[in-house]
Amino acid sequence: MGSCLSSRVDHKSSSSLDDLHLSSCQSSSSAADKREGEILSKANVKSFTFSELKLATRNFRLDSVVGEGGFGSVYRGCIDQTTLTPTKSSSGLLVAVKSLNPDGFQGHREWLTEINYLGQLSHPNLVKLIGYCLEDEHRLLVYEFMHKGSLEDHLFTNDVKRKPLSWLLRVKVALDAAKGLAFLHSDSVKVIYRDIKASNILLDSDFNGKLSDFGLARDGPMGETSYVSTRVMGTFGYAAPEYVSTGHLNAKSDVYSFGVVLLEILSGRQALDHSLPTKEQNLVDWARPYLTSKRKVLLMVDTRINSQYKPDEAVRMASIAVQCISSEPKSRPTMDQVVRALIQLQASMV
Repeated sequence: MGSCLSSRVDHKSSSSLDDLHLSSCQSSSSAADKREGEILSKANVKSFTFSELKLATRNFRLDSVVGEGGFGSVYRGCIDQTTLTPTKSSSGLLVAVKSLNPDGFQGHREWLTEINYLGQLSHPNLVKLIGYCLEDEHRLLVYEFMHKGSLEDHLFTNDVKRKPLSWLLRVKVALDAAKGLAFLHSDSVKVIYRDIKASNILLDSDFNGKLSDFGLARDGPMGETSYVSTRVMGTFGYAAPEYVSTGHLNAKSDVYSFGVVLLEILSGRQALDHSLPTKEQNLVDWARPYLTSKRKVLLMVDTRINSQYKPDEAVRMASIAVQCISSEPKSRPTMDQVVRALIQLQASMV
């Protein structure tokens, strides 16, 4: 689930009560149960028992763990494709079971928010939420299994056996993620994602990119000048500067974060990397001098893909990124405009 910007500054909570418009976790148990029922009833997902998910994950065995985070652990599981009942058969549908750690950094409100959004929204570039478990202290979410992991896994891996993500796939994944974000910003949805980053872009077996982790998402204005004031959430290195400084949030905050992801895709460097010299740790700060000319842009491209792209292609992606990370929110493109620009880039590569 999402993370509080300040933690990577403050590990106590990743959201505020006002952000999510959900009942307080400190309310009476009966009131909380009633509110939870209202939220969950909106979602078109299956309610699993804890016993069912124990069976699906082989009792949450350690060798079933496929990921760890502030929320807890993610396990590989298997269910029947038709009935969605747990099965040990290898021919079943693979799922990812996210288990909320009650002592972890993420909370119950983010868990509910995830269901509230992913349980109602459907798009090819959003990870599908299949179901949930709410039983005693257990809070779990069940998703489609994304076989290729995250974009972060492929861009910044230390695994020498894993080939660097190709230029062709980088552009494809960027476009997929842009389409998912554009859908969220559309007039019919109007959701601000608030946590776009490489680790939240997951890849299926065909390298189709899908946005995951909606714990920080919220309803919000889409207009150029309208915004909502909110507690600052997200991840350092990705969050828009005006959002960090004022708490004012709108769709252009997401656009800035997406621009940072484009720079990661282009350069192979992380948004924030404390292992580098101080002046190079923040990707946007490091990249800006290279983004001033076509010649300099080529000096910042990931050397692992040097033979795979045409100079004009790299320059076009850099141009999109520059517009997205503009210090003035009004100067940033909409995600629909970003999608069109990436489609044109992809078409030029054929």
